[in-house]
Amino acid sequence: MASLAEPRGSRARSRSPARSPGLSPALGPSRCGEERRKAASDAAQETQVRPVDLNYAIKLLEDAGSSDLEDQQLKVLKKVVKSFENGLPLKDLAQIMDILNLCAEKVNEQEAFIEPVCELIKLCGLPFQKKKFSDEVNYSVAVSKSIAQLGCLMRVPSSQVRIQICKCIISFYKMELPKKLLPGYQPTSADYKIQMAELGGLAETLVLSLALVENQLTEKLWVLKALQHLSNSGVNCRHMIKAQAASRLCLYLNGTDPSGQLVFRSSEILWNLLENTSKEEVVSQLNSLECIHALKEIFVDRLINGFRHYDRQLRNDLLVIATLVAENSAASMIESGFTMLLIALATFTEVKIPNPLLEGLKLTYSYEDFEMKKLLFNIIGIFSKDPHAVQLLSENDVMPALLYYVKPHKKPGFHDWSAAQYEELQLHAIAILASVAPLLVDKYLSCQANTLLLVFLEWCVGQDPFFGQGNSFHGTGGRGSKLAQMRYGLRVLKSVVSLYDDAVNLNLCDQGAISQLLEILKYAANKLEQKDDAILLEIQANILFILSVLCENDVHRKELFSYEGVHLLISFLQMDPKKLHSGLGHRRLLFSALDCLWSCVIGCYIAEDYFLEQQGIFFLLDLLALKQKSLCNIILGILSEFCDNPKTIIHISTWRGEKDQTAAKLLIQLWRQEELDLGVQRDQYGRIADVKRPIAGSFQKEQEIIPMPSSCPSFAIIEISENIRAKLYSLLCKLDIMFVLFKSVLNGFKDGFENLPGLSAKDFITLAIIRRYIDFKVGEVWSEVCTELKEEFRPIASDEETLRVISEVSENIGKMVTAYQTEVLENHHHQEIQEEEKAYTKIRAVHKQKEMVNKSWENFLTRTSNYEALKKAKRLQEKLIEASKSKSKTQNGAVHSTDIKGLGTTVGSGRLVTVESAPSQLVGRPLSAKRLPVKRVSFGAGALKRNEKS
Repeated sequence: MASLAEPRGSRARSRSPARSPGLSPALGPSRCGEERRKAASDAAQETQVRPVDLNYAIKLLEDAGSSDLEDQQLKVLKKVVKSFENGLPLKDLAQIMDILNLCAEKVNEQEAFIEPVCELIKLCGLPFQKKKFSDEVNYSVAVSKSIAQLGCLMRVPSSQVRIQICKCIISFYKMELPKKLLPGYQPTSADYKIQMAELGGLAETLVLSLALVENQLTEKLWVLKALQHLSNSGVNCRHMIKAQAASRLCLYLNGTDPSGQLVFRSSEILWNLLENTSKEEVVSQLNSLECIHALKEIFVDRLINGFRHYDRQLRNDLLVIATLVAENSAASMIESGFTMLLIALATFTEVKIPNPLLEGLKLTYSYEDFEMKKLLFNIIGIFSKDPHAVQLLSENDVMPALLYYVKPHKKPGFHDWSAAQYEELQLHAIAILASVAPLLVDKYLSCQANTLLLVFLEWCVGQDPFFGQGNSFHGTGGRGSKLAQMRYGLRVLKSVVSLYDDAVNLNLCDQGAISQLLEILKYAANKLEQKDDAILLEIQANILFILSVLCENDVHRKELFSYEGVHLLISFLQMDPKKLHSGLGHRRLLFSALDCLWSCVIGCYIAEDYFLEQQGIFFLLDLLALKQKSLCNIILGILSEFCDNPKTIIHISTWRGEKDQTAAKLLIQLWRQEELDLGVQRDQYGRIADVKRPIAGSFQKEQEIIPMPSSCPSFAIIEISENIRAKLYSLLCKLDIMFVLFKSVLNGFKDGFENLPGLSAKDFITLAIIRRYIDFKVGEVWSEVCTELKEEFRPIASDEETLRVISEVSENIGKMVTAYQTEVLENHHHQEIQEEEKAYTKIRAVHKQKEMVNKSWENFLTRTSNYEALKKAKRLQEKLIEASKSKSKTQNGAVHSTDIKGLGTTVGSGRLVTVESAPSQLVGRPLSAKRLPVKRVSFGAGALKRNEKS
């Protein structure tokens, strides 16, 4: 039996502490009159809070009988309320809710039960009582169901009961402790009821109860107040969405309520739903004509008749909700007329055209009107994404209204936007113009927008004193300069020229846009040298894109671009590769420069020659040597196009990279890297491993061949555009590498490696595959044709033989290339052996020379240290000298001795000679025995003296 009696301990503590627990009151010591009166008061209080049997109360309420039974039931209910006036224990909460449900059924016939029901509901607003800390978890399921039952009690047709339920729910968020706690109990945590309400889905039930109070304004406001508290939780918001809360609340926005609380609370709950749940789900519920009409009516009412600060704030909140609806359901907005109204309102202050939809409207320059102006610009950008709204944008003069802001700043007047506000509106309008202008090209040209933009850009690079505030989103990075204005002005031009409309582009070029854009590009480049900035990088990238579109396929415009433009492009190609990963936009700028090079230089010989003179090809190859996959594709395409100019081949052949790398070697390395990424099968030496499909990658081999119409390219054809091998093949062909390779084959590889400096045997092996790329690709296509034919038809004998021969030819080419590659390896191996032998012979000669030098030195030491050895060497020397003399005697001639008398060495005597001669008068007479002195003649002394004199 469930009992609400106090714990025994508490009753024991209510007794007198001086009394012995073993004695009865009659046997206790005598007490004074004051103690007796106190004991009587405690006894009366204990009788008053006597425990109530809840099971008995439930059984009594389930009985139906006479009026005496009703009085007894009401009496029991009063006892229950009195017993729990300090809070409901968690363990008894389920039975209390059973009593509430029984009483709610009796309210329809017996109004006397309304007051007890309200009192019991009021008790639910007090903190629940727990004995243990674990009770909150143990009773969580029962408590969550009990709190959910509060929402179900909204079915009771009593305004007093419904309002009390709402007050009870609101008290969950303003919990106040009772003045007295139940002995032995403690209150639950402050957010316990809120958590249980989320767990039980109370919010969903309360939303559904709105249908019951549709015509009772007071009750409806109380329900909305309770929902406003509940909607602060994401869990409750999700429960509310299940009950279609967004659509229900939206219909209340234009309800009749003199106090204005209906609109206020409904809009607040809608905001909470948008913030705490999926916006898509909320907007999908608002996507109905009824909801949009309700939004429109309350918006117009606050727009025309709202003069309070609160009214303007609510108007802006409704405009934000309308913006979200427009993003997902523009068609319904157009059908309801809301789109027409908002577009007319957005252009109201710029075009100055009277509009019956806005009759009586007066806008001020307050902050709320400023916020509304920005919201209206934003919603125009959203409408521009819907094709059905384009006609409305054209009819309501949106283009002139936006172009109104494409002009230099002027000093604000007294009744005007502040400088910061005007700048924010200007940048926002120009940003929206970039979205609207491509849709309204005729209006764009008729309003002379190109002229306005070019004048505006000229002001941006001018010297006029202007310092941007840079406070808004669109003004980021533009503080103290005109960079923000330049940025968005160029965005407009970019969006327009990207249409490739001849009339727009011709109009721009006729006004000197190319030279002006080059000046702006130079201005931004000079600024960027001072400091890397994302805005400057974006400005330069956009200018390069615009120039690419203007100059493409027009030689005269390319000539206008040539000299100054090429010089700027060269500076972009010299960008530090480390900056490509900075995240500021350097990579985008480099790609824009490469695209501009392709569109503005290639095809004009003047520009091409100047680019070559400035060593542009060398910078392109330097970028290609980085081997970044994203850059290789476009650079190879540019180089291939440049090769149509005969001067390009010389530049490519002259280029040298790191470690004296040639262009041919770089291209072959890129081919190998591409095949590695594609998963093409090669052996350890780089030779073909699969002769049947020599260039097919792993992904290509996994694809099944499916018969397709002739208009659809097969996978073998699509694969060409998905990698860079075709561009590498084209470029190598133009460089005549294939011819040199063929020449080396004819020479039997005798001089092959000398004819191609910088290439290794591995490069030649790869080059053999590249040479046959087209043949291999044709073989892949024929293989697909054969497979498709066999799946669809059965070829006749002659056709089948033809297909077999074609397949064999393709396979034989693969075998032939493999054989050639093997021969290259063998020749390379043989050459390595020969080079090794030459190196070994050279090493032996060096060692032999060293041995001879050592032996000569040993002989020299022996002669200098051993006199007998010296004499022996001297005799040997003389003998050799005599042996070297001629045997024939000279007739009638003087014989001169070659020996130096008294010389005691075996080494050469140097530049010394003894000359014996006789005077002319003694010729024919015998010479005297007198010896002439030996003279030493120096051939270098005279020259030295002459040099000293000079």
